[in-house]
Amino acid sequence: MAVTSTPLTRSEAKDRTRRRLLRSALAILDEEGEAGLTTVKVAKAAGIAQSSFYVHFKDMQDLLKALAVESGHRLRASMREARLRAGETPSDEEPYRDTFRIPLEAICRHPELLRIQLRARHDPSSPLQGFAAETAAVYRAHLAADLAALGWAADDERGRRRLEMVADGLNSLTNAMALGHIEGRYPDVEETVDVLVAFSKGCMHVLKTSG
Repeated sequence: MAVTSTPLTRSEAKDRTRRRLLRSALAILDEEGEAGLTTVKVAKAAGIAQSSFYVHFKDMQDLLKALAVESGHRLRASMREARLRAGETPSDEEPYRDTFRIPLEAICRHPELLRIQLRARHDPSSPLQGFAAETAAVYRAHLAADLAALGWAADDERGRRRLEMVADGLNSLTNAMALGHIEGRYPDVEETVDVLVAFSKGCMHVLKTSG
């Protein structure tokens, strides 16, 4: 007996095409960088007409935002799971190391996404500057909340501000270490994890001893 598949609804078909466009754009970014990214190439790689691209995205900047949002959501969820494991098993060093290894490996898989956001954040003429700043704020708030849940003091305005400073510092350092690995300056991922762990524990010690 032949197996018949249930036809996709209009909404499901649209979502599938959108995801094809995102996957195609990410593959082009990985191979050619942002300079190689055009609506023509993305549409062709996704197997749709160029005009159909605009059914899903206003322009290429809109698509880049969607890529950053989707990848960021997955990454933050994975990082939060790792931090929860680290909090549950404080005597086990490996879950704590995972909290740094996971973002390092994610950045290294698709480095152009980070480069685009870093360039946009510091370029007033970039149409993505506001979005890049908002994305950085989301990562900062996400990490600060997780650190607070792990017991870092944030009982008053000063404590919350210092916690945000630590979160900003660790996020920036993670990005710098990831780029160093991509560029070949820091070839050993585990060594970069060692340094990130040392920095984070140093921050924790200073904050606790300084009150």
